[in-house]
Amino acid sequence: MATKIRLARGGSKKRPFYSIVAADSRMPRDGRFIEKLGTYNPLLPKDSEDRVRMNIERVQHWLNLGAQPTERVARFLEAAGLKPKVERKNLKKGEPGAKAKQRAEEKAAKAAEASAEE
Repeated sequence: MATKIRLARGGSKKRPFYSIVAADSRMPRDGRFIEKLGTYNPLLPKDSEDRVRMNIERVQHWLNLGAQPTERVARFLEAAGLKPKVERKNLKKGEPGAKAKQRAEEKAAKAAEASAEE
């Protein structure tokens, strides 16, 4: 059985609240899970202690059994010191679009012309 440590969404519309759970990877996001390991409340400030709460012993137990954390839960585990930090790549998001690149080239060409005339 492939086990994941992931978030299960709760809370009402526009008021998210997540449970950190150990679940079979074939189950739906908010469906059946094996054990509740903690909570995550994204509405609280980032420096709040109650934003992410985890039962560290149980999380460590599931990691030792081979459970794979999702990307978001892996970040929580890195912050808690349970996993080593992993370098992540943001391949396309920081790169400007085609039109922005074209405008930058035109601006650079105009600046080069202006400096050549002086």
